[in-house]
Amino acid sequence: MHHRSSTLARAVRLTTLAALAAPASSLAGGFSLNEQSASAMGTANAGAAANPENATTVLFNPAGMSQLSGTNISFGAAVLDIDAEASDDSAQAVNQLGQPVSGSGGGDIADPAVLPNFYLTHEVSESIDVGFGIHAPYGLAADYEDDFAGRYFADETELTVIAFTPSISVSNGEGLSMGAGINLMYAEGKLTRFLDNSAASLAVSSQNGTPNPSLYDQGYADIEGDDIGVTFRVGFLYELSNRTQFGLSAQTGTELNLKGDAKLSNFVDPANGVITPTNAFEKVEVPLAIPESVTLGARHKLTNQVTLLAGATYAKWSRFEELDIVSREAGGEITGAPQEGAILSHVTEKWQNTWQFNVGAIWQASPEWAFKTGYAFDESPVNENFVTARIPSNDRHWLTLGAQWADAQSGWVVDVAAGTLIFDGDARVNERNYQHENPTQVAELRPGLEDPSNYRGSYDLSAWSAAIEVSKSF
Repeated sequence: MHHRSSTLARAVRLTTLAALAAPASSLAGGFSLNEQSASAMGTANAGAAANPENATTVLFNPAGMSQLSGTNISFGAAVLDIDAEASDDSAQAVNQLGQPVSGSGGGDIADPAVLPNFYLTHEVSESIDVGFGIHAPYGLAADYEDDFAGRYFADETELTVIAFTPSISVSNGEGLSMGAGINLMYAEGKLTRFLDNSAASLAVSSQNGTPNPSLYDQGYADIEGDDIGVTFRVGFLYELSNRTQFGLSAQTGTELNLKGDAKLSNFVDPANGVITPTNAFEKVEVPLAIPESVTLGARHKLTNQVTLLAGATYAKWSRFEELDIVSREAGGEITGAPQEGAILSHVTEKWQNTWQFNVGAIWQASPEWAFKTGYAFDESPVNENFVTARIPSNDRHWLTLGAQWADAQSGWVVDVAAGTLIFDGDARVNERNYQHENPTQVAELRPGLEDPSNYRGSYDLSAWSAAIEVSKSF
């Protein structure tokens, strides 16, 4: 028993460290991640709220723990690789003076990401079960090459979220179960971009008698922060018959405030009386909205060998209206504002609420082997009028295949799954510098004129994913 406990402790510790070290890429369902379980991924997560195969039900529907006996563990990892690249021909930008910015499409902006997970359930009594999970529910990673034409809008974007999920379920013994869980989330993020000094260069050099829009080299902005947040999940599972059951799972939303520092190098700001490049620092925070969501699931055993699954998820991504960097101090080196709350940077997002629809099937070919397949349509929440270089996104179709091997005598089960993501056409970016829905004014630099900065690009998106999971019942 001691050996088993130490093994579980090491698994939890390694899973936590790996999740914290690996940001992920997600270009369709906002910054949420579907790759949380190989057993569910085999059917494109179809009916996951109504199909408690193993301990991963802690995540999909905590009420499903009531249908697991004894103690159960599931652990594994998924690999997600998204190819997202703007063609060099389409990547065009102009600076604050309306002059062309030389550069490339920025290369492939998303590297492969590894998403580990660990889940545990335990039957306390005939009617009560408890569980725990560690997983990465949200993530985003994009990194352009330094010569990217749109470098004044985006360079590196990174979000890593790790969630710890204690849960409990209660069953009435007559086919109805209810569950609840808490998602304790640790999030850290990073936003970087190059600074356009062309307008400042022109203003300063004009004062000296020789207009020169290239007087100062470009600068660089690096913003990093972290926060801890909490969301709550409730779930219901109803067994209509020994062949059919339905599940419902709902999660609350929240707002993370990633608190950290803004570091600007080669920063030129004539409006604040600084006429030469300098380094500037300021304490900042980045509010980040996490959406509410509701998931419905259904499972029907058509025969003893064939199971059909279906599901739908509605997510309130409209909570994410803007991406702001907000000062946390008065008289900061960057804003110089007399009180905290000044906005250093604003990006209009105005995301939209989304649906995801899933269908899948399981064929139990033998007592040991089962084969799975699934399809999901995943709407993108990104507003087509405000597609940004940080998150070039589009609707996608997810096709998956999976296989499961089970040894009834030992209780070990192994799932593997693979999927491909097909995006609906190219993602087109047409981004400007906005300040609360209106193009920013640079009156101090070019009196009476708006900032004409602009980046346009057409992104070719494609992706694949693969996962493995090991489960055991004790």
